[in-house]
Amino acid sequence: MAFELPKLAYAYNALEPYIDARTMEIHYTKHHQAYATNLNNAIAGTDLEGKSIEFILQHCKDKPAVRNNGGGFWNHNLFWEIMAPKAGGTPTGELAQAINDAFGTFEHFKDEFSKAATTRFGSGWAWLCIEGGKLVICSTANQDNPIMGEGCKGTPILGLDVWEHAYYLNYQNRRPDYINAFFNVINWEVVAKKFAAAK
Repeated sequence: MAFELPKLAYAYNALEPYIDARTMEIHYTKHHQAYATNLNNAIAGTDLEGKSIEFILQHCKDKPAVRNNGGGFWNHNLFWEIMAPKAGGTPTGELAQAINDAFGTFEHFKDEFSKAATTRFGSGWAWLCIEGGKLVICSTANQDNPIMGEGCKGTPILGLDVWEHAYYLNYQNRRPDYINAFFNVINWEVVAKKFAAAK
């Protein structure tokens, strides 16, 4: 069965003013759709056809088209899922405790995550992952992710797209402003569920 885009749980304008409607629409219908289409084309007729996206990502190192488009497909699926309107704030419960254990405070976590996103040269992603039972932060280039064994080599529970197409219409070259805005749309309840499932 071919990979298809997940249905967004919110309207294109629902994350404004932090992420504008035009960027959301282009990002979802053009960029993400292209990754899905190109992934389906890249695996058609191969031994990867019919496999889960996670399996594909673990077996694509020598297949650039599969790696780039499979990563783009999976990364964006997570990205849309962990955002929501009227979200942000701070996590609670076990996730909050794990963040404090790993980074000292939530504010220090924000600083470290922002640094990973800001210092990623060119295009890529910043990640919060569970690795060896602990939370870690890393970044990856292009559409790579930790499932491929890149960066943290753990299970991603939060990811931020720092490709320019994710923010340029609204923020131009002000990536730090976009990163700061992202914290206002994180759905910590969803992230907490991913944390509980992965630990």
